[in-house]
Amino acid sequence: MEAVLTREEEQEIYRQFDDLLCNSVRCESEEDKEIIRKAFTIAFEAHKNSRRYSGEPYIIHPLAVAKIVSHEIGLGVKAVICALLHDVVEDTEYSLEEVEHHFGPKVAQIIDGLTKVNELMNVDSTLQAENFRKMLLTLSDDVRVILIKLADRLHNMRTLSSMPPAKQKKIASETLYLFAPLAHRLGLYAIKTELEDLAFKYLHPKEYTEILEKLEADESKRLAFINKFSFPIIEKLNSQNISYEISGRVKSVYSIWNKMQTKQIPFEEVYDLFAVRIVFDPLPGLPEKTQCWNIYSIITDIYMPKPERIRDWVSTPKANGYEALHITVMGPEGKWVEVQIRSRRMDDIAERGFAAHWKYKEGTEQHENELDKWLRKIRELLSDPHSNALEFVDDFKLNLFTSEIHVFTPLGEIKNLPKGSTVLDFAYEIHSDLGNHAIGAKVNHKLVPLNHPLTNGDQVEIITSDKKRVKLEWLDYVVTAKAKTAIKDALKSETKNRIEKGKAMLEEKLAQLNLRPSARIFRKILPAYECSGKDELYSKIGSGIISLDGLAGILRYNAQNKLIQYWELVIGGIGNVILGGEKGTASSVQPSSTDEKTPYLLKE
Repeated sequence: MEAVLTREEEQEIYRQFDDLLCNSVRCESEEDKEIIRKAFTIAFEAHKNSRRYSGEPYIIHPLAVAKIVSHEIGLGVKAVICALLHDVVEDTEYSLEEVEHHFGPKVAQIIDGLTKVNELMNVDSTLQAENFRKMLLTLSDDVRVILIKLADRLHNMRTLSSMPPAKQKKIASETLYLFAPLAHRLGLYAIKTELEDLAFKYLHPKEYTEILEKLEADESKRLAFINKFSFPIIEKLNSQNISYEISGRVKSVYSIWNKMQTKQIPFEEVYDLFAVRIVFDPLPGLPEKTQCWNIYSIITDIYMPKPERIRDWVSTPKANGYEALHITVMGPEGKWVEVQIRSRRMDDIAERGFAAHWKYKEGTEQHENELDKWLRKIRELLSDPHSNALEFVDDFKLNLFTSEIHVFTPLGEIKNLPKGSTVLDFAYEIHSDLGNHAIGAKVNHKLVPLNHPLTNGDQVEIITSDKKRVKLEWLDYVVTAKAKTAIKDALKSETKNRIEKGKAMLEEKLAQLNLRPSARIFRKILPAYECSGKDELYSKIGSGIISLDGLAGILRYNAQNKLIQYWELVIGGIGNVILGGEKGTASSVQPSSTDEKTPYLLKE
């Protein structure tokens, strides 16, 4: 049945499309606008008979996703087209070939990636780890697939109230588990924060409401304090003719709840509920870093800083491109206050992450290389067919959403690692062979063990030995997904080698006894060597835990104690005996010359 649009709905659809066109800063030419109109026309026609759970026309969703992609993330024409068409191939009769015909192979490739992701996500039960792995592999093909999918998820979260409760919890869980950490890793802090808060709202509605009500109740008091704190800073900045904006930013509901859980404290004891942010317009000819420290100097002339709480991400930006100078100072009323100092460019990157780098030519190439490295690392980890999918996704999520430290190689190259990483994590970050043969390290020229935790600024030199072998306990030494995967691979490889070696040794020993491996042979020797299966037996033989010197005795002992179900005696010649189906020599059984050559079956 055709879903006829009302006049008001049509007006709203065209109003939103006009807003998309007018405010897409990277789609300014008439040629850009024309191809976007073409994509909108196709999407409108394809979805004309469809409505969402909320009852609104379906076309509203791709329009909203396109606006997020353009206005909030800052992507260009191809991404806007893909956002408009992202559900067309999956949900309508429109084919990928038709998309390619109208918009080219790159747009078709991105939409194909989005379609594959949606197919993996649209399962009735909770998304399984293996599907996460496949989805991440698809996302890593083109960063725009990730960004458009995040925009898609953000709009779905904004409109989640119309979905059934069970679906709400499923979508919210996926969002908190994977999409918020992905947004964080790409530097999309505004989107990451909104995804977390919306997911938290549906997963823990009671706690969400309680924290929100407490924040609202204290709002006027908090604003008064921020004004009191900011006033002397504003006077000083104005006196130096610095162009800036100053604002108080309240922590998100989810981050407050997270801190309450981590530190086991009530809401009233969370002291850093807000931060003061200063965003300045840099003066030409003076490095932004210098101007950040100049503002730092102005603030610390007024308020006493807490030295251990200085975070200099201007000198060493985070891997996702985040730059800022964070300080904590003692404000009025004996309260610690965090101040974030950023240039206009830094603020743009902080809010819109990778996408904002397109606006700034300086450093873009380097950042793109960093992003390529990260995507390549994802592909390497995800492509490993041996890794446990659930463990991998847990490790991957942990590494997406963690604080970072910067450490140095002996030659001064910077390596970014998650906070809590050890010497062994560093070794595997350089190369799996280096990790597999590591025996220790020198950190700042001092000898340390492999499980030594690293801190910001450490210089690390790995010490290796060709004789060194990976140990199971190393999994407790590392935190990165890359190191854990490499260790598990090495352990599996060593186990496989031991099994193959042990199997060859056993077969050789049995051959010396004129026997071949059989089910009956294993029924005798597995309990004798206290092994639960063949692989355990082979592994213990291969590693030297089990000696085969007594094998003949074990087989003879079992025979004498009637643990064999039957013996088949073939009377003739020198007296060959088949023990449990295997040929051996039985010197004690000799037929007399008058006996007929008759087979005997001896039973217990």
